[in-house]
Amino acid sequence: MIRHLSMQVGDTGTISNPEETVRVVNTYKENDLIIHEIENVPANPHLIFRAKVDLQKRIDTAANHSATHLMHAALRQVLGKHVAQKGSLVNDKELRFDFSHFAKMSDFEIAHVEHIVNQKIREDVPLHEDRSIPKAEAEKKGAMMLFGEKYGEKSSDDHI
Repeated sequence: MIRHLSMQVGDTGTISNPEETVRVVNTYKENDLIIHEIENVPANPHLIFRAKVDLQKRIDTAANHSATHLMHAALRQVLGKHVAQKGSLVNDKELRFDFSHFAKMSDFEIAHVEHIVNQKIREDVPLHEDRSIPKAEAEKKGAMMLFGEKYGEKSSDDHI
């Protein structure tokens, strides 16, 4: 298997042609190129391949990614504005959210955060996010820029 030591969770799926199908185990962006990590090298890599994304995995990963944003907002609401995300792991099966706070959370605080997140999920608010605006304008509108997010002068839609 060809593997890049990437911490990013990207799409998976297959690339295929009439002669063979190769499993794509991860994708990531590097130098404005989308790199496909594949299980094995095709027998004839010069042929034209059709890419097919594992759509359910993409949908599930996107849902967990959105949940990290909801959790961050709920933690700040319950524990205070000093709470800051310090890292996370997001994939199609789970999420882990690392954050700073000066004390262990109580059972009540955990339940309150869970209630807020679940309530927001049930609201099913459509996402209308414009990532094409300049960074300064996004910050003015209240966007949080966390640990070197992927925003240039203009933000882009290059996540999952």
